[in-house]
Amino acid sequence: MPPARHSIAVASGKGGVGKSTVALNLALAFRDRGARVGLLDADFYGPDIPLMVNLKRDSMLERWDFWRGGEVRLDPVEQYGLKLMSVGFLLGERQSLPFNAMSLVMALRQFTDGTDWGDLDFLVIDLPPGTADLQEQVTQVLQLSGAVIVVGPQDAAHLDAKRVVELFQLRRVPVLGGVENMSGLVCPHCGETIDVFPRVADDRSLWTLGVRLLATLPIDPAIVGNGRGPLLVSAPESEQAERFRALASEVAAALN
Repeated sequence: MPPARHSIAVASGKGGVGKSTVALNLALAFRDRGARVGLLDADFYGPDIPLMVNLKRDSMLERWDFWRGGEVRLDPVEQYGLKLMSVGFLLGERQSLPFNAMSLVMALRQFTDGTDWGDLDFLVIDLPPGTADLQEQVTQVLQLSGAVIVVGPQDAAHLDAKRVVELFQLRRVPVLGGVENMSGLVCPHCGETIDVFPRVADDRSLWTLGVRLLATLPIDPAIVGNGRGPLLVSAPESEQAERFRALASEVAAALN
């Protein structure tokens, strides 16, 4: 059983489209609505959530009881009003994860079933990019309420995202909609929107599959972060923060 009333996967077909940034700020936007929210960093290949919330571990945690077959309960880390779990909390900042595919599955089950999440309204799951074994396991371990797909404006991002949509459709996970991140740059001098990346042709976009566009997020240094925490913490009154709150409202409406 999922540890929350709604479990939402945030996925992308390729890396570098800002999936983790969207997942973190979406979770914070749910928090702003008064919800109890957890964020599971399931991107074991590149766990960036600890860095994004200004938390890191200098050395590896020695207790790997769940890997050795023992039974252990983990407590999520709490930051910014969120309950967080990431393999990045168990590793040194520059340390690689020496796990094979089976070990990753065991770790995933520990982070879901073996973690004391408490009562949650939303569990946001930051998936690794692509459609490999770990993404498949998430659809089996958790009874997902839905998925949000993050794309960039480029053809390659939309093409790879279509493969992710097919994975969720095969596993009967509702695709709630998509977010186009890095969708142009608003010039701070003239206000004109500039397409930094070449845009996908309309007939090749993710939206041709019937995926609903939930939000467009322009390139903005404030979203990327400035060492003061994620956007909804460092600039909660900004226009970009309102975009994430509107996204949370759209996702909540799609769930209902």
